[in-house]
Amino acid sequence: MYAGLVRVAERAKGAVRERFTALAHHLASVEFLKETFGLMNRRGAAGIDGQTVEAFGRELDAHVADLAERMKRRAYDAPPVRRVYIPKAGQPGKMRPLGIPVVADRLLQAAVARILSAIYEPVFLGVSYGFRPGRGAHDALRRIRTAVMGGRVRYVYEADIRSFFDTVDHAWLMRMLELKIGDPWILRLVRKWLGAGVWEGGVVTRPGKGTPQGGPLSPVLANVYLHYVLDLWFTKVVRPRLRGYAELLRYADDFVVLFEDGADAERFAAALPKRMARFGLELAPEKTRLIPFGVAWGRQGPAVTGSFEFLGFRHLMGRRRRGWMTVVRIPSRSRVQRFLAGVKEWLWQNLHRSPQEQQEALAAKLRGLYQYYGITGCTRHLNWARYQVVWYWVRALRRRGQRHHLTWETLQRKPWFRLPTPKVVHPGV
Repeated sequence: MYAGLVRVAERAKGAVRERFTALAHHLASVEFLKETFGLMNRRGAAGIDGQTVEAFGRELDAHVADLAERMKRRAYDAPPVRRVYIPKAGQPGKMRPLGIPVVADRLLQAAVARILSAIYEPVFLGVSYGFRPGRGAHDALRRIRTAVMGGRVRYVYEADIRSFFDTVDHAWLMRMLELKIGDPWILRLVRKWLGAGVWEGGVVTRPGKGTPQGGPLSPVLANVYLHYVLDLWFTKVVRPRLRGYAELLRYADDFVVLFEDGADAERFAAALPKRMARFGLELAPEKTRLIPFGVAWGRQGPAVTGSFEFLGFRHLMGRRRRGWMTVVRIPSRSRVQRFLAGVKEWLWQNLHRSPQEQQEALAAKLRGLYQYYGITGCTRHLNWARYQVVWYWVRALRRRGQRHHLTWETLQRKPWFRLPTPKVVHPGV
């Protein structure tokens, strides 16, 4: 790892209250920029200039040298991001906007994101799990199960922030960053990115709030914003005033709160909208609710009924074979349906490919699904998803010709007609 970043991380760990005033010189380091480029997603879409990551990489030395020189001269203007839309999970017909920066801008954002992550990682609290080193969604899922099985959880507050990335208040965000970042050029770069225009249909607009999803810096800025808006407030202000056990778990802008006492939960539910409104945020009432959840008493006692969705899973109480209560997690129906819709669309667009090529692509898609949802209790649902993929594939193969002669028995004998089966990848979650 780049030595300068290591030194920043060590300083951040040793002095949590320190304000960093000399950071911009790292962005003029060719070594740092090239290392950061090596960590970037090679399959990212092109920005408004049409340049792909692969094309940028073919002349990496020249591009990085130019970017480093501009950083030395403090001469950089953030170009507009290209607006694209992807389907929203669980909301048929609704689309989520993404902002795609040009590759050079993406590289510089990723470099600043690495610096900010090194500085803020010692500051962030244990309640947040998203976009942090050594932490992830499965850690949050494991923590929920452990807490519920401990027997103190009676209620779950399930929340959804309406259009979070589109409503982040720029003034509040900059005030928060200035608490730890004192380098004027780093702060100026962030302001440039926040104010960069959005290119859509040949027209550039400049929104006055929000952070465009799609850029490498947005997840870090989201964690900084919600660290001050939610995490610190809950940990330092709310929890000390509660009568019973309570725990917040947050992944990016998605969070749930576990409660032991119903009155505590209701007071929190009444206070949270006011807290969010102060920072320009709003809860989506149709997706925000307080539900009973947990084990009423004893490990074999009756379950407190209810279910909630978090991180792509539906959580509910169930019984093991011997009657003991346990937390059951199954894939969210909306997520599975979105996955299957994507498979169906891919097959329709790739009917011309050979069966072997189709098999490789479908197998990769299924392995990705299994890798995330491969926890105890999900195998039956993943097998159902696999069956649907097989059926879509059979129909696609039969469309390739009017006289296909592809009966089920014939396909079963084909050496390429094989797709991976699900298995438990995360047994301890």
